Amino acid sequence: MLGLASSVVLAWRALRAQRRPGAVRLGQLQALAACVLAGGVLAQGALIGALVTDSFEVSYVAETGSRTTPLFFKITAAWSALDGSAVLWVLVLAGFIAVVARGIPSTTDRLGTGALGVMALVAVFFFGLVTTVTNPFEILPDPPSDGPGANPLLQNHLMVAFHPPLLYVGYVGFTVPFAFAISALLLGQGGVEWLRRTRRANLVAWTGLTGGLVLGAWWSYEVLGWGGYWAWDPVENAALIPWLVATAFIHSAVVQVKRGMLQLWNLILVVSTFSLTLLGTFLTRSSVIASVHAFTQSAVGPVLLVFFLLVTVAAFGLVAGRGAALIGGGRPESLASREGALLVNNVLLSLYAFVVLLGTLYPVFVEVATGQQVSVGRPFFDRLAVPLSFALLLAMGVGPFMPYRRASGRVLWRRVSGPLLLGSLSAAGLVLAGITSPPVVAVVLLAVTIAAVSARELVVTAPWRSPRGVWRLVRGRRGYWGGQLSHIGVALIAVAIATSGGLGQRESADLELGESVPFAGYTVTYVQDVERELPDRTVRAARLELSRDGEVMRTMEPALTAFGNQPQAVATPAVWTGLSGDLYVSLTRLEDGSVSINLSIHPLMWLMWAAGALVMLGGIWALSGRRVDRARTTPEPGTPSRSSDKVSPHA
Repeated sequence: MLGLASSVVLAWRALRAQRRPGAVRLGQLQALAACVLAGGVLAQGALIGALVTDSFEVSYVAETGSRTTPLFFKITAAWSALDGSAVLWVLVLAGFIAVVARGIPSTTDRLGTGALGVMALVAVFFFGLVTTVTNPFEILPDPPSDGPGANPLLQNHLMVAFHPPLLYVGYVGFTVPFAFAISALLLGQGGVEWLRRTRRANLVAWTGLTGGLVLGAWWSYEVLGWGGYWAWDPVENAALIPWLVATAFIHSAVVQVKRGMLQLWNLILVVSTFSLTLLGTFLTRSSVIASVHAFTQSAVGPVLLVFFLLVTVAAFGLVAGRGAALIGGGRPESLASREGALLVNNVLLSLYAFVVLLGTLYPVFVEVATGQQVSVGRPFFDRLAVPLSFALLLAMGVGPFMPYRRASGRVLWRRVSGPLLLGSLSAAGLVLAGITSPPVVAVVLLAVTIAAVSARELVVTAPWRSPRGVWRLVRGRRGYWGGQLSHIGVALIAVAIATSGGLGQRESADLELGESVPFAGYTVTYVQDVERELPDRTVRAARLELSRDGEVMRTMEPALTAFGNQPQAVATPAVWTGLSGDLYVSLTRLEDGSVSINLSIHPLMWLMWAAGALVMLGGIWALSGRRVDRARTTPEPGTPSRSSDKVSPHA
């Protein structure tokens, strides 16, 4: 209630200050933003406190709490169900509001106060949700003595503490650029000021969403027991789509800042990103799609849908009405230029997002129109996503190292010929080693080329060719080189996807106690049943020995875990990770002296998680730079000098 009331007053005062700067004092806005934050903190603290103290008179605790749940999972249960996740949402949103309010220099900053007002209006809606249809604090007149605990899938891996909060940082963080874009449209203010002021928020949100996607894939791989990390599940797609559009926005924002182009396109992208986060939230919290991630049906679904439609129609209406007046800066002189390559990159990312959105929503549209239930499976997504991914890798490898305006063929060839030769040699080495899968060979060629082009650019553009010179360059242009680090991470993720999918092995087996089955050069022997009674769960596992040439290499215990208050057992796979890949074992059936198992080999699976961390590290490195980088002491990479490909530090 404190957060809701403060958001209402903040929206009114901030929008009034945007129209009449002298009518409101800055201290009032900042104090109101602090009250919004206090409301979010108190709500989250109260919910966690109720869960930890087993206060079953509180409705949310009665629905998701349990006396036997370990303390760690009692805390994470605060965002493990619908009503609690809404509280986490308002907490994160309140934090961003406080940061934006602190960054407004005075009430004469109409762009900033307008953005603060828009964010406060969004907060009014979400705090309103928490106090009405998703209120977790209802008091039960006849509370139970114990509760069922959270969903079993949310109690058997520590990733529940990191994956949802990171996703929320991403989803909610994109409210900041959206609010500044709407404020700029209302003011009829073009230019790049709104982009400069939202750069850090963009990077925080993008990095958080990236981490949420990567950790979610890891969680799925470690918990669900199906041996994979991405299934094109509708809710997975709902998080991927805004990430793709936000990535396009981050790239095209560079073109607007450097060359003054793509202003209207950036407004469209930032509005689309925010709208897609709302759409993803609706898909996750309604029953319109079948998903392992989806919450049960509740009254919040229709409310979110109405809010999504209102925001989308109003925002795009504003873009259509006022965005045309902000068009300026011309268009790229040639596609063979930095801005031309970034435009191609934007088109590919947007097309990718559209394909995933179409495949995700098509079953919903068909069911609404005809009443028939259809599904869009993995073949549809793979058939379209694979060629788009290769095109993106190609654009990502060449685009950032083209000069602005126009690139001559001679300069471009000089920059990519060496790295391309290195990539070709790597691909040839794979073929000679007996790896002839075309996707794997092609991805390795592109990934090595991308990494080599970045390494060449580091050496060529460094103030002096030494580790100290390279460090000075990377530290001086953190935004650019953070982006290149993320590019290399994405290329390595592509390698991990290609190798784990194209070179993997799978097999199923039914074993009696003492029986063995050969698999991938190992002998897998079922040696013992294991049962463990824990306070909150019963773990039944099959002990398997992996041996090679008569020597036991590893003992693995895939398990089925049953929670006391939950009827369905959860499969917990056993994973043996090595440099060459993972050996993955999961149970499908376990009876006395009899077991059914799935065995699989995933080459270079560790590279997936390491590369995902590298993508996040790129975002963090870009964030660590100065807030505004107006005076450069190091060159803009990719800008050729008159005499050679070497760039002067003073160019």
